[in-house]
Amino acid sequence: MHPEFQQLMSQATRLTRSGNLAAATAAIQAALLGVQPTATAAQPRFDDADVIDVEAWEVPESKPVAEPVSDAPSQPASQPDVFLSGAFRNAAGQRSYKLYVPPGAGDQPRPLVVMLHGCTQDADDFAAGTAMNDAAREQGFYVLYPVQPREVNPQKCWNWFKHNHQQAGKGEPSILAEMTRHIIAEHNIDTRRVYVAGLSAGGAMAAILAGAYPKLYAAAGVHSGLAAGAAKDLPGALAAMKGMGAGPVTASPNAVPTIVFHGDRDTTVHPSNADAVVAASAGASARAESQRVASANQGRDSTKRVYRNSAGDVVAEYWVVHGAGHAWAGGSARGSYTDASGPNATQEMLRFFFEHPLAAQH
Repeated sequence: MHPEFQQLMSQATRLTRSGNLAAATAAIQAALLGVQPTATAAQPRFDDADVIDVEAWEVPESKPVAEPVSDAPSQPASQPDVFLSGAFRNAAGQRSYKLYVPPGAGDQPRPLVVMLHGCTQDADDFAAGTAMNDAAREQGFYVLYPVQPREVNPQKCWNWFKHNHQQAGKGEPSILAEMTRHIIAEHNIDTRRVYVAGLSAGGAMAAILAGAYPKLYAAAGVHSGLAAGAAKDLPGALAAMKGMGAGPVTASPNAVPTIVFHGDRDTTVHPSNADAVVAASAGASARAESQRVASANQGRDSTKRVYRNSAGDVVAEYWVVHGAGHAWAGGSARGSYTDASGPNATQEMLRFFFEHPLAAQH
């Protein structure tokens, strides 16, 4: 029996014995619909030979209407942490997901971090490589990992480069935003502290989501990704990835605070794309403060640039990781596309996120 399936069924048994039949039913649904055994991705060599995206099949363009397929039950405050599976569907399509629920969830509103994996990855691989669940266990927040299936993109890349997946209310941005709202509705989430981050194609989609839904996501993290609108089709995507984009990027009218990580030896996604992500968030008038960050334990040095607007507020942060390729900085070898010798991108993103809640709504 698959261990995740067994975990969920054991949880359903405990809930049944406690009399919580509705939660037990939800756990069984999550086990049956969300757990699919998959092969573990091999750790790649850092020759940047992989392709971030391939030609994708179209997702019908239609106005999304939230229709949850299944979801993990909310956890009583006395429950330990769990990593649950589920699926979500709206009119634009269906995606499975995994949700990390921290210990004691339910006792107070907690932040939510949405993590978008890169090509060939899945939720388990991305969680292991970024060690985001370990950080969530220590700091007490939820983590949502949407999963891109091969049926939609053969390499499991988010379709950031397709024109019908770049706007609010359409395609994958619609599915991911409505999935986020569904998790918020089902769990005790602090709506002022909802964030989105991603690697590579996932980073590009994170930039799209942040710009399309600035009242949902308080801040974004883009690791080795591209700016929203960097391409509209596959040839444009390949050109953008090589650093031959459409030209200077201006500040987005819906920009949210954004932290960017990119290796200066990345030959899969040219580092100039990181400059475009920063420009979209910070704008041309932002003041940049630069400092050299020495490595720990003889790892990689970085240059950290902090961008402030005219009011002195931090609107963007950019970490140039010297000597790094296309990999999550400071990641764990348990997952793919990681570089343990870099600065800890997971911890730095979380620091940046929690410094930037949404402004209070009046």
